Amino acid sequence: MAGIGPLTQDWEPVVVRKKAPTSAAKRDEKAVNAARRTGAEIETVKKSNAGSNKAASSSTSLNTRKLDEETENLTHDRVPLELKKCIMQARMDKKLTQSQLAQMINEKPQVIQEYESGKAIPNQQIISKLERALGVKLRSRK
Repeated sequence: MAGIGPLTQDWEPVVVRKKAPTSAAKRDEKAVNAARRTGAEIETVKKSNAGSNKAASSSTSLNTRKLDEETENLTHDRVPLELKKCIMQARMDKKLTQSQLAQMINEKPQVIQEYESGKAIPNQQIISKLERALGVKLRSRK
């Protein structure tokens, strides 16, 4: 290491500080109690509806009153009784299980089960697949 010069050490202190507390941390119960102990000034403000949803639910607006007074029963169409009986009968005539029929039309077995129990919402594409797979006309009886 010739030509570099004498080596010296740097003894200046390095100060590592934590981040300043955020506003949420300043409102923390521990921080407020520590400030009270030291005699610092603390300002507390009571907000009228803080932490509650009272403003949204206490007064009924015109729209909510209309919804409350609504008597129409809104439901989805379900598979009619005739259609589900036709699907079951055609499947039994072909000696297929629900899962075999589902595999033939590339659907889940649960779809066939829902159609046969009457819980499914009718889908024309699935009904046409069932017609082709079972070889029967299902839509005219719907």
